[in-house]
Amino acid sequence: MAGRTVLFVHGGGFVVGSAVGAVGLASAVGGAAGTESIAVDYRLAPEHPFPAGLDDVFAAYAALIDSGTPASSIAIAGESAGGNLVLATLVALRDRGLPLPACAVVMSPFVDLTLETSSRSGRAQLDPALSTSALRRRISEYLGDTDPRHPLASPLLAGLRGLPPLLVQVGSYEVLLDDALELARKAAHADVDVALEVTAGVPHVFQTRAAVLDEAREAIESVGRFIDRHTRRQ
Repeated sequence: MAGRTVLFVHGGGFVVGSAVGAVGLASAVGGAAGTESIAVDYRLAPEHPFPAGLDDVFAAYAALIDSGTPASSIAIAGESAGGNLVLATLVALRDRGLPLPACAVVMSPFVDLTLETSSRSGRAQLDPALSTSALRRRISEYLGDTDPRHPLASPLLAGLRGLPPLLVQVGSYEVLLDDALELARKAAHADVDVALEVTAGVPHVFQTRAAVLDEAREAIESVGRFIDRHTRRQ
């Protein structure tokens, strides 16, 4: 593994999921990249609303740095709400002047909690995993009284300049399709080294279906190549 690490952040709409549940995808990503993987078990809403989960992901990354792991050897990755927490963590690290990881990967990222992107209605009949009503419920539980336009709640609305290389993956059937498309567009305009991969005809976080879906295996292999290219061996 040569001392490189992927810090993996699970999804679940900020209210469900666990590090244990994320082990399969986290391990697959690490295996494809030739690194170790650490899944973060962050606190969940509504018992622990924003910014508790973000604080925990931030703390997990900071602990890696404090343990002597160089930032250049760390990739941070996440899916769905985990993609939100990954991007928000990058923004928080940058704003505090702390070392950024070598790269980041977000799969089917849920990065705009204002629900203003258009694919939510246009893809509703195609996405078997998510609905706008379910997203609204999760947002309410996660944010409480926090304005969804807060840049660490909806990191799509944050300034992205200065972030590390970013890989964005999404399926064309997702209600979150436009979150990913707009994230890639804004990152490019902020001079971030960004790669966007849209896989046709697949649903939300399709990468979890690698056992039965060729597209999922190919996506994970692409993630592995991206992380391998950008992280340094100690």
